[in-house]
Amino acid sequence: MKIKGYVRKNGKVGVRNHLLVIPSSVCASVVAERIASHVEGAVSIPNQHGCCQVGADLELIKNTLIGLGKNPNVGAVLVIGLGCEGVPTENVAHEISKTGKPVEYIIIQHCGGTLKAEEKGTRIARRMIQEICRYEREEVDISELILSIECGGSDTTSGLASNPVAGYVSDKIVEFGGTSMFSETTELIGAEHILAKRAITKDVGDKLIYIVKRCEEKAKTMGVDMRGGQPTPGNIEGGISTIEEKSLGCIYKGGTKPLQGVLEYGEEPEGKGLYFMDTPGQDIESITGMTAGGSQVVIFTTGRGTPTGSPIAPVIKITGNPETFRNMEDNIDFNCGTIVEGIESIRDAGERLFNLLIEVCNGKMTKAETLKHKEFGMYKLISTF
Repeated sequence: MKIKGYVRKNGKVGVRNHLLVIPSSVCASVVAERIASHVEGAVSIPNQHGCCQVGADLELIKNTLIGLGKNPNVGAVLVIGLGCEGVPTENVAHEISKTGKPVEYIIIQHCGGTLKAEEKGTRIARRMIQEICRYEREEVDISELILSIECGGSDTTSGLASNPVAGYVSDKIVEFGGTSMFSETTELIGAEHILAKRAITKDVGDKLIYIVKRCEEKAKTMGVDMRGGQPTPGNIEGGISTIEEKSLGCIYKGGTKPLQGVLEYGEEPEGKGLYFMDTPGQDIESITGMTAGGSQVVIFTTGRGTPTGSPIAPVIKITGNPETFRNMEDNIDFNCGTIVEGIESIRDAGERLFNLLIEVCNGKMTKAETLKHKEFGMYKLISTF
């Protein structure tokens, strides 16, 4: 099966063609945002980190920024640094440039301050967007696609309808030779042993069990139990009673295919098939991690409703709750509440969603894109120093 995408020099395929302006630290975020606002087709990410971090935490932020720049939906990158932050601006630009896409960087302290950096950056960004806007979509195999699946604001219909429908699409992508990933380690608690049985090796299964234990132990270091925050108040109001019940519904997002591997936050899968990424349950941070891992398109299931989008990837929001679809029709792209109403089967709704996914990959804008929802957040391991 074929889709139409932008073929990059490293062979990766994008379904969008953004110019991404990356601030390497929070201190450069305002200048990056102002540069992007001057140039149609440019988008910035409001990085709130990048300084006063050490060790693995600093590496996580740096690698996530690099991963976002490498995402195939990005046609060119401009990195903005203040000049004294922990994340090395030049190194971020250099690593992204290995993809073969146009990459440049500027340092605010070397430009003479905000106004001169903004002027220089805007001129570079304008030149870059004029270059990448000449790129045209080409017909490529759907096996080039990396789908990511997120859930948020879950209710009882999530496990009954929207998550199984997303899992159906995940299975189809894998059957066509593509890649699918889902995440949210907190939402494996109580169901991790079931998913681990689908791992292709014992090591993969053991790593899945390990990341759940690591997550629970981290919470204990703060003197709290994960069950104090999960299920969330919104989940409980939506009819979910325990974290285990929520987890059993959540893992339906991953369909039925064998689990090929467990990824660290922002890590790119090395092969095809189904993967799980270790992320928090926080929707925005989770989507950012999977996008840094190369995902070009997101299916977001929600029972309660959410407006969430992404600066880089189109986010297709679906609900299995017909009342939520009526209340949030401005934001939700796809209604599979037809399943709980007895009108449609999971398979039929899954086929409809798969067809919508293809349309979005070929250029149809999601509701989040038309409304300019570009929520962004990165996961941190510990506090700043």
